[in-house]
Amino acid sequence: MRRYYGRPLNDPSNSPFRCDGYLAGAAIRDDQGTMIPLSDLAPFLRALLVTDGTVTKTLEAYFWEPVAVDTLEQRFETAEEPVPWIGLAVGDRCLIRDARLRGVHTGRAFAEALSLIRTELIPADFRRRLIDREIGIGALIRDSGLESYREVLDVGLDHGDAPHGEPPRLVPASEPAGDNEPCVFRTYRIIIGGHPVILITERFPLALFGGA
Repeated sequence: MRRYYGRPLNDPSNSPFRCDGYLAGAAIRDDQGTMIPLSDLAPFLRALLVTDGTVTKTLEAYFWEPVAVDTLEQRFETAEEPVPWIGLAVGDRCLIRDARLRGVHTGRAFAEALSLIRTELIPADFRRRLIDREIGIGALIRDSGLESYREVLDVGLDHGDAPHGEPPRLVPASEPAGDNEPCVFRTYRIIIGGHPVILITERFPLALFGGA
């Protein structure tokens, strides 16, 4: 949750690309302050950054295999600072979920998603299925029939812990797309019933998709 503390909605570091599918000369900033031209990213990776559909289904269609959502960790946490992106105040409880999107046939880790969820603002049945980890968040929203809107707030590139100048490492099948390899990420919020309810950061391993 700490990565979201102190991030206002009008954060100037956000890329305009988060609002458009095409922007001439657009670039994203990496965690070392370098601007990376979006034209250097693989086309499918650019598409993932702006899609407002279910990422799991998009990955299934591209890699042509079922994608499973593995919950790596799930816990409730109390906010020590405000998180304006979803209206979280100091002292509010939030469900934290870390999940991996994995190819069922190949075992490849396609992405990792960290979610902050204001469970008190979602319907009881939705909340129960979410806490019970029945299915992924996107599929759950689709199956529930709830009207929702996704708003991309930030995109960028994290180099992880790889030494400077070392090429990206392909994520082994047994590992999530964690913090040790360069990943392109996007953070978006899901608005349900007019309220920002869920904040998700998805990380896509650069070596798997190519580019940059």
